[in-house]
Amino acid sequence: NISKKDIEKLHDFFNETSLSFHAPFMDLSPGAIDSRVREVTIERFNQVFDIATLLNPKSIVFHSGYEKWKYAFKVDTWLEASLKTWERILPRAEQLKIKIAIENIFEEEPESLRMLVEKISSPYFGICFDTGHFNLFSKKSIEEWMFCLNDYIVEIHLHDNNKNFDEHLAIGSGCFDFEKFFELFKNKNCIYTIEAHSPENVFKSIKMLDKLIK
Repeated sequence: NISKKDIEKLHDFFNETSLSFHAPFMDLSPGAIDSRVREVTIERFNQVFDIATLLNPKSIVFHSGYEKWKYAFKVDTWLEASLKTWERILPRAEQLKIKIAIENIFEEEPESLRMLVEKISSPYFGICFDTGHFNLFSKKSIEEWMFCLNDYIVEIHLHDNNKNFDEHLAIGSGCFDFEKFFELFKNKNCIYTIEAHSPENVFKSIKMLDKLIK
C-alpha cells in the first residue's frame, strides 16, 4: 500500500543515510514448487526493488525459504525452483548495484545456502549471516558455517538468544559465542545490522560490538 509520495518522504528523511532493506517474507516462497506461488513471490520481490529504485539501499535481505522437512530433504528440488526466482530478480539488483543477501533462518547446515550462491555466481548475490537464527536452528558448529560461507557473507544480523526462542536480545545477553564468531569471520567491512528489539538493547549491543571488532 505504500505510495510513491510516502517513499519520497522517506528519501528526504534519510537523506544521505546508508540503508539496508529487509524484503517481505510472510507467506512467500522463492523456492516454491508451485509456479503460481513463485509468481506471487517474484511480484512482491519486484515491488521491493521499485522502492529501492528511489531509496538506493546498499543491500536487500531475503529469506531462502528452505526447510529440510518441508522439502523432504530434497535440497536439489528447492534449489532448482529457487534459481527460477532469482534469475528473474538478479538483473534488477545488478542494474541498481544493490546486493541481494540471503539470510539463514531455519537452516540446520550452511551447504544449501552455499549451493545457491555458487549457482547464481554474481558479485551482487551473497549471504546475510544471522547469529540468532544460527543459535536456534544450526546442527553444525560456527566453525563449519564460517568455513563454508565466509567468502560469501555481505551482511550480518547481530542479536542473541538462549536457544529457546528468537528473542532478539542484545549482543552478549544470550549464549551465542560472539568472540568466537568474530575470530572466524573474515569480511569485517560488510554491513552490520543490530537486531536487538529495544532501544536499550540496541545501545548495549553497540557498546559490545565496539569491543568485539577492535
